[in-house]
Amino acid sequence: MDRFERICILREGAVAPSITYDEFRLHFFMYFQERGIAITQETYGDGYLYACSRVTPVIGREELIVGRALSELSPEDAALWQQTYERISDDAAEEAGIGQDSHMSIDYDMLLRCGINGILKRIDSFDATPFYISCRKCLQGVALLSQRYAALAQELALQETNERRAQELRTIAAICAKVPMEPAESFYEAVQAVHFVTYCLSYAPIRAYYQQYQLGHPDRYLLPFYEKDLAAGTLTGEEAQELLDCLGIQINRRVPRGLSSGYMVGGRDEAGNTVCNDLTMMGLQVIGDVRLVYPAVGLCYHKDMPDKVLEKACELLAQGCSHPAIFNDDVIQAGLLEYGVPQKDTCNYIHSTCVEITPVGASNVWVASPYTNLAQILLDAMDREYSAFAAFLQQIKDDLKKIIGKNFLDYNEKRKYRAEHCFNPLLSCFVDDCLASGRDIEHGGARYNWIMPSFVGMGNLADSLYAVKTVVFDKKEMTMVQLKKVLDQNFEGNETLRLRLLHTIAKYGNDHDEVDELVKEMTGFLVECCKEHTPIYQNARLVPSVFCWVKHEMFGSQTGATPDGRPAGFPLGDGSGPCQGREKHGPTASILSSTKWSHKELIGGVAVNMKFSKKHMTGASCQKIIALIKTYMARGGFQLQINVLDGETLRKAKQQPEQYGDLVVRIGGYSDYFVHLSENMQDEVILRTEHEV
Repeated sequence: MDRFERICILREGAVAPSITYDEFRLHFFMYFQERGIAITQETYGDGYLYACSRVTPVIGREELIVGRALSELSPEDAALWQQTYERISDDAAEEAGIGQDSHMSIDYDMLLRCGINGILKRIDSFDATPFYISCRKCLQGVALLSQRYAALAQELALQETNERRAQELRTIAAICAKVPMEPAESFYEAVQAVHFVTYCLSYAPIRAYYQQYQLGHPDRYLLPFYEKDLAAGTLTGEEAQELLDCLGIQINRRVPRGLSSGYMVGGRDEAGNTVCNDLTMMGLQVIGDVRLVYPAVGLCYHKDMPDKVLEKACELLAQGCSHPAIFNDDVIQAGLLEYGVPQKDTCNYIHSTCVEITPVGASNVWVASPYTNLAQILLDAMDREYSAFAAFLQQIKDDLKKIIGKNFLDYNEKRKYRAEHCFNPLLSCFVDDCLASGRDIEHGGARYNWIMPSFVGMGNLADSLYAVKTVVFDKKEMTMVQLKKVLDQNFEGNETLRLRLLHTIAKYGNDHDEVDELVKEMTGFLVECCKEHTPIYQNARLVPSVFCWVKHEMFGSQTGATPDGRPAGFPLGDGSGPCQGREKHGPTASILSSTKWSHKELIGGVAVNMKFSKKHMTGASCQKIIALIKTYMARGGFQLQINVLDGETLRKAKQQPEQYGDLVVRIGGYSDYFVHLSENMQDEVILRTEHEV
């Protein structure tokens, strides 16, 4: 079968899949209820193993990489779930505590090198504590489920009348009978093992939330298998691309839209050498082949990267793809070094979901914990008069510092609670240093246990501060309280003032030093405030970020009008760059503004969005955009995400959603299908400045 024909078939079922892990949770909780056994660190593994023995294997039409949950429960199981076990599952999730999950990548190198049996041998070298007992049972569950997939594939092969497909199913059976239990020996085995273990990790029964694990750097850990098979003549480049495409599609059957899951390519290795090989380019090509919301691909760029890689990225973006996002490898490695990661390990990081940077295979980092509404903090401080702008700015800083301290204490307590009520032994098997220390990842076993608060609306804050400085303190056109009253009334009867605030007062994103300096001052302040707090566990830091996911819309809907001319209810700025539609002097000025402040300390995530017209992504104009990207990176920019969609297409999609069901756009660090966004969010995406070069 032609690769594109297969991908077309698989893609059709992955655009809007039904994803549920309820069947696994049903059997997990039935195990304990029917036996009257409490879920403890030691017994958890028994329940996990039992559920693996009962959950239904699923192999879809033309799948080559297998492992996914049922789309829906059988009528009998659905009745059991709804009448009894859904409540038990919800109670268990509440008891386990709130917080983050799966914003990370496991150690795929170790998985492929050792296999589950190798990890079991390592566990056997330790005393049989409750932690190790559950680790062993969970790994046995994964192995059992893989064997059940092998049996299903063999059964389907016997029933298949098409010999080509029958042979594919026999191959799947042979591979699932071997990996992930044994070390991978071929490229196909390696890709299957990577997906299958990640799929099994998505079954997190006492954390009843969708898991969105990242796949690390496949152009590194898969490369030895690719080169070996290529040299032996057992694999072609076309076959490798097909398997990677299938892997990318399976992410869409594992993670629902609105989140973010994928991998990274490029960057430098431990020796400082550029990672640029066939799999780097193939990993990018998956984006163009699959054209779905996942995989969320990050390109780790540095100045020595061959031009062909960036040209490939721009080619994909020009096609209307929302990936790859482009990350600055040098800035990120410097930032990781700043937070105590050894130099040799700084090259091995992942964009945990959107833009949050965490070390691969060694992290239990809580990202965006919590999000903070900077615009609301400014509005709250406008309830009185101030002697000078400096006093007003200081009040905002004082309030922000208190909020950071309060939120830190809150999330530190949440982590303590999770440590007392939650465990994840399967995940612990693939994260350093859990097995070595004998501690579950929920109990501080990971090497890095950072908390990453994110601050939303930095552009609105800077623009509003400068507007207040201009109108209230410099020109003395009105008092602070008078301005606040106008804002409280959402500029009713004062539309002329709103338009003047929006259009005639300088804004961040236009290379205006005085406004840009406010962003520099406030981001620097955030960094210094976070340094004052140390979370529980080893290697724990409070690491700030300035990205938003979807919170700019959520916060915006709850936030009144602001002094920058933004009306009440409208989304806040969509990332770390200028607010939507406010760049009036072109992309170069926007980039200059966005890089006047240090990004490396904000490895919790910096997201700068830019939008270009499709007509400018060809020929000389495309080269100009590549030059802009290089300029942004050379000036210390952390990450850049580009949408290449003209406003006309977006407006048509808004009016005729049924014709644009797979139109993907980049939001505030993640991508989503445009037609599934709220009307407010659609308008916000349309409003983002469409640059010309």
